[in-house]
Amino acid sequence: MKSLVPKVLHPVGGRAMLDHAIDAAEALGCERVVVVVGAHSPEVRAHVEKRLGAAAIAVQDPPLGTGHAVRAAETALAGFAGEVIITYGDVPLLKARDIEAAFGGGEGVTVVGFEARDPTGYGRLLIDADGGLEAIVEHKEASPDQLKITACNSGVMAAPARLLFELLAEVRNDNAKGEYYLTDVVALARERAAPTRTVMADEDAVMGVNAQSELAAAEALFQKVRREDLLAAGVTMAAPDTVHVSWDTEIGGGTTVEPYVVFGPGVKIAAGARIRAFSHLEGATVAAGAEVGPYARLRPGADLGEGARVGNFVEVKNVRMAAGAKANHLAYLGDGDVGAKANIGAGTIFCNYDGFFKHRTTVGEGAFVGSNSSLVAPVSIGAGAMVGSGSVITKDVAPGDLALARGQQTAKPGWAAKFMDMMRAKKAAKT
Repeated sequence: MKSLVPKVLHPVGGRAMLDHAIDAAEALGCERVVVVVGAHSPEVRAHVEKRLGAAAIAVQDPPLGTGHAVRAAETALAGFAGEVIITYGDVPLLKARDIEAAFGGGEGVTVVGFEARDPTGYGRLLIDADGGLEAIVEHKEASPDQLKITACNSGVMAAPARLLFELLAEVRNDNAKGEYYLTDVVALARERAAPTRTVMADEDAVMGVNAQSELAAAEALFQKVRREDLLAAGVTMAAPDTVHVSWDTEIGGGTTVEPYVVFGPGVKIAAGARIRAFSHLEGATVAAGAEVGPYARLRPGADLGEGARVGNFVEVKNVRMAAGAKANHLAYLGDGDVGAKANIGAGTIFCNYDGFFKHRTTVGEGAFVGSNSSLVAPVSIGAGAMVGSGSVITKDVAPGDLALARGQQTAKPGWAAKFMDMMRAKKAAKT
């Protein structure tokens, strides 16, 4: 990947590839999930511990091949009598539905395969007339006839735990790389007359990621599927290819999403909202009938009530805007509450940070905050109160009051004309 980030922690749809793999295992209803990690990657180990706990980790040290990696999980699965399925942390598009057929293979080994558009480089599946899996032949070892086979090995495999670890104990590393290959268990199973079979999955579902170009391709496939799901659910998108969603994006039917909108993780949009062009949302909730953008940014904790409006170049972070509240232009609202039908004027700033701590601003129901106002938190604007344009508010404003906090305007008759005449004369003298 040529990156400081470990491969399996690179995101697809705003979620680490490893988490997608764990999601698939959990969706299958697996009783246990074990993640085999290398000693060289403490970031991956920490990631797994945070999600699943230390008991879910098995360490492969040193790395001696895929078969050796699976054997590293044997202790973690001690006493487990069920079936084991082996998946990969760099296969982010694999879903439970793609691999559930691998279970139920009896006292044998099941390999998940796929029909490759271009089989170059993949191990070929040699399938007999009865549908049994005879062997897996690596590309470099395949005969000319075997190279014509398009049924390829995904690497995903299932078998009863007892059988799996018995076979792995028999795998040898007498090969060019000196590694223990997981694929060898197929031939070993056949030697003891254990059934071997294959089930097929879609090629895109078992796509592995080993380079930035492949990560981009996986992201494109992920986006395509999620957009199609949203369109099928009744979301209107005039230019869906320009809309970027995340793994957990929720958008209700009847919502309109204009071009070039980005949904980061944690966004929930209710039915009938409108998200206008070039807006960016993350960790935000938008209620029915609310409108966002164009060119708006909703950060984590932004919560817009029914009919609320956040307009051009407005940023909202950790603020609840009640029904009908609006901030239509050029504002920053950070850490606070805005009451129903309150109006936040253009250029308003919630001054929420004092250099050390964050503080909250409260704007009451029906309040009106004039343009270019700074509300220095912690501060409260009462229901129905007004703040005059250009004010810097540092004290609470009682309900129904008008607050003015700006320098008094004065006028000096004729001063500007005299000044300009003087300056023009000076400029003319120099030329």
